[in-house]
Amino acid sequence: MIQELLNKIDAYKDEMIQIRRHLHQYPELSFEEYQTKKYILDFYKDKDCEINENVGTTGIVVKIKGKNPGPTVALRADFDAIPVQEETDLPFKSKNEGISHACGHDGHTAYLMILAKALIELKDNINGNIVIIHQHAEEKPPGGALEMIEAGCLEGVDNFFSLHLISTMPYSKVFFNEKETQAARATFKVKLTGKGSHGSEPHNGNDAILAASHLLVALQSIVSRRVKPGEMAVVTVGNFDGKGSPNVIKEKVLLEGDVRCMKDEVASLIEKEFKQIASGIANTFNVGLDLQYTQDYPVLYNDPEMTKLAMQGVKDIQKYAPEIKEVT
Repeated sequence: MIQELLNKIDAYKDEMIQIRRHLHQYPELSFEEYQTKKYILDFYKDKDCEINENVGTTGIVVKIKGKNPGPTVALRADFDAIPVQEETDLPFKSKNEGISHACGHDGHTAYLMILAKALIELKDNINGNIVIIHQHAEEKPPGGALEMIEAGCLEGVDNFFSLHLISTMPYSKVFFNEKETQAARATFKVKLTGKGSHGSEPHNGNDAILAASHLLVALQSIVSRRVKPGEMAVVTVGNFDGKGSPNVIKEKVLLEGDVRCMKDEVASLIEKEFKQIASGIANTFNVGLDLQYTQDYPVLYNDPEMTKLAMQGVKDIQKYAPEIKEVT
């Protein structure tokens, strides 16, 4: 069946490229992918499969029932885009101002649609079931995955597989990683409120910029002094907004950023330390504190046995697919 599957996928190569380029031209943001959803549904409407189009806001689940009993395996791809202007001269560049498929989700969706088409045509050779998960809103926490799980997309699923394109890796290389693979992510928003005054009378004000500057520096001590050496963790303040007249003591300052780490216990530690430091700085400088700290995504953990199985599967098809040069 492997050779048959690869032959079909190869025969549909031009269609896969066409799908990817169409999606690339019409990117949509998380939770707003209504036209993308319609495009995907139109693809499946005349195919021999079960379609559930009401899985979260715009999520889609397609079930392919094999001829014989066996395990149920889920294959997933995301299809939302991000708010980035595409600066290329490609004939299929984004037509939606300020939005582009700069994270490769158009490619993810194109490959999964064609793979599903081939599997549907070979369903009589399948022992078990295949669940195709077209996930919306991967880019925007809390994410479309949570909606789809709550709607039951993983009920009865025995194993779950997905992949992600990486533009920084050499073409034709397939990379696997066991256990902790992608970082947990938290986001934060800190509003500090002091008292404004003229720059010539700092004693009559309470400088929120000074407090925010101390907070920014103090936050960097979390990883260097609280996280065990060797553990991966970063605390990034990506926005420091205290804009206004340059000769005025600022009343309000906003800091925004994110935290990434590779272990859930480290994520909990950083959140605890972050809140303690922010509270301490606010008390020290006598400014008001409004802190929003959200744990967006947990660590992606790849089951070692399933990872080995997938890796061996790719190695097994190398003799049929010379395009795959390296599997690590």
